[in-house]
Amino acid sequence: MEHAAPRNPLSRSTYRGVVGGLFFLQGLCFATWASRIPSIQQQLSLSEADLGFALLALPAGLMVSLPFSGWLVARLGSARVVVGALFLYGLVLAGLGQARSLAQLSVGLFAFGFAGNLVNISVNTQGVGVEGLYQRSIMASFHGMWSLAGFTAAAVGTVLMGAGVAPALHFVAVMLGVWAVTAVSARFTLKEDAGAKAGGRVFAVPDKPLLVLGVIAFCCMMCEGAMFDWSGVYFQQVVKADKAWVGTGYATFMASMATGRFIADWLTRKLGLRRVFQVSGGLICLGLMLAVGLPYLPTALLGFLLVGFGVSSVVPLVYGAAGRSKTMPAGVALAAVSTIGFLGFLVGPPVIGLLASLSSLRLSFTLIAAMGLCVAILATAKKEEAT
Repeated sequence: MEHAAPRNPLSRSTYRGVVGGLFFLQGLCFATWASRIPSIQQQLSLSEADLGFALLALPAGLMVSLPFSGWLVARLGSARVVVGALFLYGLVLAGLGQARSLAQLSVGLFAFGFAGNLVNISVNTQGVGVEGLYQRSIMASFHGMWSLAGFTAAAVGTVLMGAGVAPALHFVAVMLGVWAVTAVSARFTLKEDAGAKAGGRVFAVPDKPLLVLGVIAFCCMMCEGAMFDWSGVYFQQVVKADKAWVGTGYATFMASMATGRFIADWLTRKLGLRRVFQVSGGLICLGLMLAVGLPYLPTALLGFLLVGFGVSSVVPLVYGAAGRSKTMPAGVALAAVSTIGFLGFLVGPPVIGLLASLSSLRLSFTLIAAMGLCVAILATAKKEEAT
């Protein structure tokens, strides 16, 4: 690791458990909202266009908060910010359940995106600090906890939606649970961030190693965004799966992504960061080309399985590497890399749609496969010491 481990009085396993729990809370809040989007749409009588407009407010809030998040973590420390941000995240989640108009929902989603990124930067900074205590890669397992929370929230949301429980009541219950766990966890957070004394201004242009990491994240998150928004459409229009099987591509992708995150740290210790990036990029490219070249249910499912494994480790490991920057504090470095990476998440889905309208969805997915290949190429060209 690039920085000496911060001095902290508790055992490293305690910190790891607490930070893993904070990642779980972050994923729980986001996925709780996502699981009830159909209920909110029905409750407010929103058209698809209205809902699409409202949903744009969330990434807008996230993007606005990116530079502010890094500044705040650098000034106050991630321990303070992550506790306050989780309280705010839960509160805004509860507010979404109270929305009574498109305007209220849009404002709420902007605040939800803003608060969510405050949590994201601060909790990843905490993760970098715990990684420093272990002196080995453990960041991917934290992101695995986020994915696990997503499955949990989706399951709970499905049950509650079937039982007719209103989103308002559901969201308040989650808020209270998040607040309770956060309050208990606050005293066990890392009080000193890794790289807290690193040089450089708070608002700084990323240096070349961070810029390359950001581009790797951009390529990977472009793939993720495409899979989140277009996997069901691909299975419906290209694979022509039966209605009951349309959602299996997305489910397969999510399951393999979550599984991959829990083994990525072990693979990194065995193979090295560069090699993991190379393998991940290769799996993304191979999986998508398999789904494009052989668009049948078994082969497409196998392809999406490979893509899930491919994307699983890239962003967590990029965050871990960025947090070890020698030129700026961990929170600022994470914000810089996140800004570049998240642009890929935003750009991917509309580019897929544009190319599909001009040519075909299979051609669009071929472009996404090329993004996976770029991850492998960038990792190969990158100096080992920088990764």
